[in-house]
Amino acid sequence: MKILVCMKQVPSSEARIVVAGDGKAIDPTDVEMIVNPYDEYALEEALRIKEARGEGEGEVIVLSVGPEKVKEAIRSCLAMGADRGILVKDDAYLGGDGLGVARILADVIRTQEPDLVLCGKLSIDVENNCVGIAVAEFLGWPHVSLVNKLEWPEEKNAKATREIEGGREVIEFGLPAVVTAEKGLNEPRYASLKGIMQAKRKPIEEVTPSVAMPAAGVEIVSMAPPPERGGGQKFEGEPEDVVPQVVTLLKTEAKVL
Repeated sequence: MKILVCMKQVPSSEARIVVAGDGKAIDPTDVEMIVNPYDEYALEEALRIKEARGEGEGEVIVLSVGPEKVKEAIRSCLAMGADRGILVKDDAYLGGDGLGVARILADVIRTQEPDLVLCGKLSIDVENNCVGIAVAEFLGWPHVSLVNKLEWPEEKNAKATREIEGGREVIEFGLPAVVTAEKGLNEPRYASLKGIMQAKRKPIEEVTPSVAMPAAGVEIVSMAPPPERGGGQKFEGEPEDVVPQVVTLLKTEAKVL
């Protein structure tokens, strides 16, 4: 089975984020860039599917869009066990919105003819969860999003479970298909020293899609850090005296009542 994993390189959630001078992006200086955590769930699931089918019975490909630096994240995926990487590297594809990126990914995916495409449910930088679903729509394939359990009753037919309000939903689907991974699907592995060494010899192909990046339908107008939190207010005294003061402030200052 050939499995393709869509991956995005994002700033670490522990990085100190500073807004760039133009007020529309973050300053990348000294910001650690990592594999999007939800994409790690997708990759881990792809590796498990391949391993369950036995030696030589599958291939895991990692696909990403971005500049040269994204190869670092692709190498991290190769160290975990992916077989090869593909980078869509062209300045024309940078800064596009989710729908445009999905169109580019779908165009490259068609050339690879995978049986299954796995994506994280969203990227932690912009938290836009449209890409995986849009990829499926452009391909004309069935898709299941927010999956936290994936089973294979038959080789070409899968059963996906996801949480819904008040219970669980189980969906059966055939291949080819697109699945987006939710936290809890698995526990991603750490790259071994052997895997890190092998990753240096695994290929990363640079490609240019046959379709042009469409004009972005979404534009970041401004970006700013959250306002600093003000100091708290401490009340002293008996409850019967303090409660009316708190209620009054909630009405007049906080305006939540």
